[in-house]
Amino acid sequence: MFLIIGYIIILGSAVGTYAVHGSLAALWMPMEYVAIVGLFLGCLIGSNGSTVMKKIIAALPGLFKGSRYTRAYYLDVLSLLFEILAKVRKEGLMSIENDVENPDSSPLFTKYPTVLADHHVIAFITDYLRMMVGGNLNTLEIESLMEQELEAHHHEAALPGHQMNKAGDALPAFGIVVAVMGVVNVMGSVGEPPPVLGKMIGGALVGTFLGILLSYGFVQPIASQLELKANESGRIYSVVKAVLLASMSGYAPQVAIEFGRKNLPSDARPSFLELETELKNRKG
Repeated sequence: MFLIIGYIIILGSAVGTYAVHGSLAALWMPMEYVAIVGLFLGCLIGSNGSTVMKKIIAALPGLFKGSRYTRAYYLDVLSLLFEILAKVRKEGLMSIENDVENPDSSPLFTKYPTVLADHHVIAFITDYLRMMVGGNLNTLEIESLMEQELEAHHHEAALPGHQMNKAGDALPAFGIVVAVMGVVNVMGSVGEPPPVLGKMIGGALVGTFLGILLSYGFVQPIASQLELKANESGRIYSVVKAVLLASMSGYAPQVAIEFGRKNLPSDARPSFLELETELKNRKG
């Protein structure tokens, strides 16, 4: 939504103010548009393999959707973790073995369909619960393994935004390339009347205009939004990590989930009383 609002403001500022003093028809140079877009797509495709391109294409629709990482979602995750740890404290680690191996049919996990639908988060939770059940790794070893996985996840999640940003940085230079091509065309037509030459020179300058506008007005906002989405998606893993490590260190479930709650961003973090009330309601 904010991306669209930003685009409207940018177009209104750039094109609208120009329309007050000039004719918008002067900006309609179809071949300039084709050249700029083609150079951008060529740069983006040539700089990345099929895996990264698939990630970029898959990430773009999410820019126009609301975030799944709401306060309600975080409450569900914290409540799920609390119920798991409470069961472990009451019945022992082996009591969650079936839940961990088959989360889709687990009474614990199926109570939280929004969390269960996030397969990556479920895999992260169950993988480390499985290690806790196995008892072969201590807290420091599991923490080190978590950090390595989170680092790999953050790097992978940041790729679409990073690569889009790099391709966007090249757009002003592509605008210059298109402008130079237009000037070369003008130099080959020096015998034409001044009105014709003026139109040709103006068309060449449209290339520079397009390169700068598309880079800073359209591609850079997309890259920034992709980076924000990547950072947002990584937060939940830090929450799960904090809760599980606190539990392994011997803290009670109610205290362990506080470690996770404190990892949440302030705008989505439930208060202590809000989380406590939520847990009591779910227990009831």
